[in-house]
Amino acid sequence: MRGPLLTIDAGGWVREARHVPSPNHEARPDGAVPTLVVVHNISLPPGEFGGEAIEALFQNRLDCDAHPYYQAHLCGVRVSAHFLIRRDGELVQFVSCDARAWHAGVSDFLGRPRCNDFSIGIELEGADDVPFEAAQYVTLAALARALAGRYPVDAVAGHADIAPGRKTDPGPHFDWRRFAGDAGFPAEYFPYRQH
Repeated sequence: MRGPLLTIDAGGWVREARHVPSPNHEARPDGAVPTLVVVHNISLPPGEFGGEAIEALFQNRLDCDAHPYYQAHLCGVRVSAHFLIRRDGELVQFVSCDARAWHAGVSDFLGRPRCNDFSIGIELEGADDVPFEAAQYVTLAALARALAGRYPVDAVAGHADIAPGRKTDPGPHFDWRRFAGDAGFPAEYFPYRQH
């Protein structure tokens, strides 16, 4: 399924996305451009979907008293991603693709450290133990095509691939084969996958 045609403006923002700017970003290092897409999953509280907690987290306005998990794990944390794809396929953008979002943490892509410098982070609203929705794959594929059309993107990885032992997302329910087919990306874009 081809999905919507997404366009990226001169400032690195997808015109068709809902924009929720995050302060948690900075300039990429001189000469760094996005060549890698990193797929994540997120739900707040864990395993619960909907609500505004993810957006609040990325905007530093999460009420840490609203849930014990927030108090234990997220108070004072400053993170972001470029995009969030909701369960219904809605696309939300927090950071310009031209800027460095804070999504990968300590990471390494095939021997190249500091993945935030050269990647675009896409969060799927979900959890490791829950299948993703068809609408999310449609939006993800459309977004990946738009990114590859605008930037020299030539690889896709999961957060678990670039931070093994520390992260597990997007998890075992993410269908890499489906995503690759929907996006029309060749096998070499997925160095951690066997097709």
